[in-house]
Amino acid sequence: MTTGLTAWTFAIIAFCVLAETGRELCFKHGAASALLETLQKPVIWLGIVFWAVELVMWTRVLEQVALSVAFPLMALSYAAIGFAGAAIFKETINLRHALGIVLVTAGVVCVGATGL
Repeated sequence: MTTGLTAWTFAIIAFCVLAETGRELCFKHGAASALLETLQKPVIWLGIVFWAVELVMWTRVLEQVALSVAFPLMALSYAAIGFAGAAIFKETINLRHALGIVLVTAGVVCVGATGL
């Protein structure tokens, strides 16, 4: 295992961020109050597929990159999910929320730069 990021491992991490974002969007879209009703929706199963694929790819990342570098990069999913929620579900991003996303992203840049 190396601690540094290669273009390939960074691409896999980016894929995992996108898969996590897709999963959460599917779960939000398919959410219902009753569990059985929720499990009958195809979009929920699509979210589960996103989760399974992300799991496999994430274990590949962890074979090659230090956890202390790889895991903080996954925090980009907070920004991606926030923006996707606003774009798709018309959720509001207030100033404090936006500042939090900027700070998380800045932290990711700092951590990611140490892994290069």
